[in-house]
Amino acid sequence: MKSICIKSNNKYIIDYLLKDFSNMNLDCTYLSNHTFKLYNNVIIHYKGKDTSIFYTYLCDILARCIIFFYEKKIIQNSINYNYFYFTDIEKKKISNLCIDSLNTELSVYKEKYNLLFNLIKQYITEHHSILLTGFVNFRIKPYKELIEENVDTCVSNFLIEREYYEFINILRLYVSSKESEIEHVHLIYINNESILIDNEKNIISVEDNIFNAKYLSDISFSSNDYCLNTLLNILPKKLTIHLISNYEDEFINTLRLIFENRVSICSDCDICRVYRLTSNVALKD
Repeated sequence: MKSICIKSNNKYIIDYLLKDFSNMNLDCTYLSNHTFKLYNNVIIHYKGKDTSIFYTYLCDILARCIIFFYEKKIIQNSINYNYFYFTDIEKKKISNLCIDSLNTELSVYKEKYNLLFNLIKQYITEHHSILLTGFVNFRIKPYKELIEENVDTCVSNFLIEREYYEFINILRLYVSSKESEIEHVHLIYINNESILIDNEKNIISVEDNIFNAKYLSDISFSSNDYCLNTLLNILPKKLTIHLISNYEDEFINTLRLIFENRVSICSDCDICRVYRLTSNVALKD
């Protein structure tokens, strides 16, 4: 017979474990719950012969329990310790990014789950009881290191995003403060490249000299940087974007943010059809 006692003084954790163990659907298992002075003990006995499947069920439940009840706090502790200089609002945004990354990206979730599962299995095969909080505090260092790596990545992404929106806000203010030099410009967007034409369908020369590209930032849209720089020089009152493949990427979204209500999107006009035919680009669903 195999037995394991899980100790906790958190009522919600005890209820979670009792519910999951009760639904384990494994024959020859017996569950009991006893409250002592310091801890509430959930004890599970297995009298069957397949101890491997018993450990699999047990480790799965405990891994999901730790992720559900402890992971958010581990993330917050890592942020508070390593990135104490961020504001509370910024810390919360980073924490939400981490939680989202760890639980919505399947490969990341599998990696952390498998790591935690194996750490739990190694421990319970050598011990008959587990104090859950103590185990989390002192026995899952590799899991915490994985969390910290994710926190570092999310901090980098947060800083890039913050720089991006600061850049957008500066350009938006610039656009709203200057007089437009041209009434209407068409931007043909095809295969992630831009072509600018005026209302007479004449091609507008794009300034591709980096030394004259005074509106560019460290945020790069490759050759479209120079298109943006040209648009910020001529400041059209109206900007029609012709999406030849009917797909909006980061560059198009950036133009929307900067030029706001000056922008209109088109995917099926004479200009669109001509460029779609000449470029042999299929319209996406």
